[in-house]
Amino acid sequence: MTPVLLIAIKVSVAVLILAIGLGATLQDLLYLWRRPRLLLRALLAMYVLVPAAAFLLVKVWPLPPGVKAALLVLAVSAGAPLLPRKLGKLGGSTFTVSLVVATSLVAIVVVPIWIGLLARHFNVALELSPVAVAWMIVKAFLLPLAVGMALGAAAPAFTARYANQLAAIAGIALTVGALALLALHWDIFLAVSWDGLASLLVLMLIAMAIGHVLGGPEPSDRTALAVACATRHIGIAAIVASMLPGPRTIVILAVYVLASTLVALPYLRWRRSVAQAQGSLTAPS
Repeated sequence: MTPVLLIAIKVSVAVLILAIGLGATLQDLLYLWRRPRLLLRALLAMYVLVPAAAFLLVKVWPLPPGVKAALLVLAVSAGAPLLPRKLGKLGGSTFTVSLVVATSLVAIVVVPIWIGLLARHFNVALELSPVAVAWMIVKAFLLPLAVGMALGAAAPAFTARYANQLAAIAGIALTVGALALLALHWDIFLAVSWDGLASLLVLMLIAMAIGHVLGGPEPSDRTALAVACATRHIGIAAIVASMLPGPRTIVILAVYVLASTLVALPYLRWRRSVAQAQGSLTAPS
């Protein structure tokens, strides 16, 4: 049952990304590259400060070795292919799509560097080449995004009509698959312990705070970067986890899904209320 669920989850993710591509344009992809200061702040937050916070956390928090490894694996697995789905219209579609594409491309270079540091930290011999990361990102994210963009350009009226429906169906399938996976492997939480879950929640909160501070003055950009910093690239995390001793991939997937949901939902509700309040204040009387 687990292999079937994992396949269903992967297909759901691919369809979601394709649906995102249906509404994306080349201008969306280039948005951050034309704003280098904002791009640098985003990369600093996701690829430097969040991993640094994780390394500090495992140093000061007495956690089991497997939990420490899980925290570090997630921290270095930056990139958020499902960020547009999490944010909906709140995060600003242009910035969000550009952020996801830019950080996924940067991951090809940066993630292997972090893997080398993890290998030294755990005293194990491992290597993750940029080619392996690049291939995983191409087939899991860039390819369905490109297909969606091509379909959107070829049949804009059709895709505009059905993109949201396709995304909704894929989102429901993804949620059901993830919940079923958690139900089948409920015992993994015993291995992680409440202390491990608490440490992951703290890391997600720190990551979100980093993104919120560095997101800049634009409210939608600030929201998007905050959620992006607390959102990990599960595909990269799974590859890294399989190379390190201790944590099983299923543990990382399940605990991360729970922790990121617990952290992101209250934050997004708060940001919506702030946006609504500002909208009512600026609305003409």
